[in-house]
Amino acid sequence: MISATRLEAAAAAVTVLSNRPEVTGWALRYFGPWWNAAPVDATAVCAGSVVIADVKQDAYEKITRLVHDGRSVEPVDYAKHALLVARDGEDIIATSPEEGIAYRSTPSASRLVLAGIDPQPLALAAARIAREAIRGQLLRDGWAVLHSSAVLRPGDGATILTFGDKGAGKTTTALLLASHGWQLLANDRVLVRPTGERGVEVVPWPSAAALGLGLLHSLGWDVRAREHLRDGGSFHPTQHESVTEALLAGDRTPLWETAKRERKVQVFPDQFPGLFDVPLATGGRAAALLFPQIDADVAPDVVDGTRTLGEADFMSGQTEDRYPDVFGQAQGVNGGGRESARAEVAARLAELPHRAVRLSHDITASAAVLWKVADAI
Repeated sequence: MISATRLEAAAAAVTVLSNRPEVTGWALRYFGPWWNAAPVDATAVCAGSVVIADVKQDAYEKITRLVHDGRSVEPVDYAKHALLVARDGEDIIATSPEEGIAYRSTPSASRLVLAGIDPQPLALAAARIAREAIRGQLLRDGWAVLHSSAVLRPGDGATILTFGDKGAGKTTTALLLASHGWQLLANDRVLVRPTGERGVEVVPWPSAAALGLGLLHSLGWDVRAREHLRDGGSFHPTQHESVTEALLAGDRTPLWETAKRERKVQVFPDQFPGLFDVPLATGGRAAALLFPQIDADVAPDVVDGTRTLGEADFMSGQTEDRYPDVFGQAQGVNGGGRESARAEVAARLAELPHRAVRLSHDITASAAVLWKVADAI
């Protein structure tokens, strides 16, 4: 029985089809309302961009043999897995032995076929490929990618974009504003495009959100997270087992993988509204830019700042190296958008209000500062 899930973001669309409901169900859950994911009749899918992801060991073995039959092969690191990439006529073929997944991409037909051995890694891979298919369409249509969290005011669609280096408080800012009547549009990055004479349109980039144990507790969400686990629920499978154990034990001590990398709770997009009562938005218009910085020892406040957007605030082919466009879905467009699109977005965003805020580990005080700034926009 073939099932299908259709995803839509702005004018881009892709349909995921599979002989296993776990695969299309994963896409439905992962993209959810952010990309208008919905089940559709698989027999009616006859045109447009498609990702076909079937559990078929013989198909996996056939493509893998093609990759190894003397062709020129390029080894690529893709989504933290070794991928061997080759050509078969106009098609791009690849195999990931570690995941047990093989790929055949036909860029001219916007068609990508995956064959796998195990449903779970296949479901994750199909979702990655579907997301790249949407991004490729949007990049070709003049969109760019910003490294920013975003919240939307439901009354008028005004969107606050929050920028900063890792640890600056982008996710914290978005979630605190989402608890004050705003809707969460993105937790880490967004797609943007110039619209009209001076506007910038914004749509989300769906991804799991990484929340530190301390932040989860400060938001008052750790009890619900623990109850969710005890009731047999789970979080995104990339969450480390030690984080799950800490949640169950009620331990909010930060867990460090390295000196600078904290192990965090990995929240599915659909868990924001379903588990934590945070509504999601599907698109808005840029209205202001926030530049937070966390300083644990100083009282939260609005501060003087001259911070403006820089090159690091835009994603690019270099900063998107986890998902290089090996399957030709962007058809040569830079992974962060065309240079002209990025330059026009930067010029338009430069005309919007910029606010710098200092946050601390005092969530109540930090929230009050953010709410004051947001309410004035």
